[in-house]
Amino acid sequence: ALLAQFGRAFGFQPNGQGFESLGGRVFFIIYEMSERWQSWEALDEGKIRCLTCSHRCTIAPGRSGICQVRRNVDGKLFSPVYGRAIAVHVDPIEKKPLHHFLPGSSIYSLGTLGCNLKCDFCQNWDISQVEYARGRKSKGDDIEDSILGQHLSPEQIVAKCIQTNQQSIAFTYNEPSVFIDYAMDTARLAKARGLHTVFVTNGYESAEAVEHLAGLIDAFNVDVKAFTEEFYRNHCKAKLAPVLETVQRAHNAGIWVEVTTLLIPGENDGDAELDQLTKWLASVSTTIPWHISAFHPDFKLTDKEVTPVSTLERAYQIGKRNGLQYIYMGNVRGAGRENTDCPKCGVQLVQRSGMMSTRIVDQNFDVSTGKCKKCQKVIEGVWS
Repeated sequence: ALLAQFGRAFGFQPNGQGFESLGGRVFFIIYEMSERWQSWEALDEGKIRCLTCSHRCTIAPGRSGICQVRRNVDGKLFSPVYGRAIAVHVDPIEKKPLHHFLPGSSIYSLGTLGCNLKCDFCQNWDISQVEYARGRKSKGDDIEDSILGQHLSPEQIVAKCIQTNQQSIAFTYNEPSVFIDYAMDTARLAKARGLHTVFVTNGYESAEAVEHLAGLIDAFNVDVKAFTEEFYRNHCKAKLAPVLETVQRAHNAGIWVEVTTLLIPGENDGDAELDQLTKWLASVSTTIPWHISAFHPDFKLTDKEVTPVSTLERAYQIGKRNGLQYIYMGNVRGAGRENTDCPKCGVQLVQRSGMMSTRIVDQNFDVSTGKCKKCQKVIEGVWS
């Protein structure tokens, strides 16, 4: 890859030696030269327009977009988080959550600083919201190098994934579309090595972004945080419509899609709203798994109670009534509704107990064909 060749010309090695001696400017050159979709366009007066997400920020020279990590430097888009991972872990894939994508596997997971939404209930606010990151004291468009995280090139990510015997890479923890160039370069290398790739996203990608991610990203988990524009405006400083469009586009593009909704008491858990949400999701496909998760107070939204199990159960029944075939409860212990059952004959196919214990029920489920052994129904997903 051009990125690797250019890096080696300046002393960069896959093991990371020499990386810090490159300096920010040389890495900027590597970032500019790597092979990718140009996710911005030039405007008059040195301004640029970022094409990555539905905000489509117009960015003046020396300033950043809403996400604070896509910046105009000398009339070109620069990402200070390219090659900088602030969080890296090996997680169970159920944590994403994905229940119909290689269940029981673990996944090499990473994220950077920044997000294009301003959710007041974000559990990862200390990395997603740049102004609060790691006790940051200074404000404005400049981001201190000390809070950007470790240097980790696309080549290193793929190498570490293979070294730790993982078969997939997840771009997660913060919103991956804000580091889309980094993610796409990594995904391109990963696909060449036979690895799977996952986006855990708020769904604010632009139409162009989804088009270019198709073929590079195998699975999306999309947060549909509510089903009213009012909720998105008040709690996320964003809009609902682009999120719904992303779910539809990704599904149409052949990306495996699962959807998550965090139910916040008194905010997005009314029967009418859940009825509308699940009818819409069923209109896209009744086979898209829907994860309904319990809220726990965090960040700025600390005056709400934990979501009761009864609310999750009520949402489950509404979704089932509207035709959704696969619904799962999350963020709560002992509530059930974690297993995958055949929607035709009811036999258990995948047994789960929390995120750490998943078992394929071999006598009932053939993962090589994705079929229930009892009734031969194809169970939608990526199983092997």
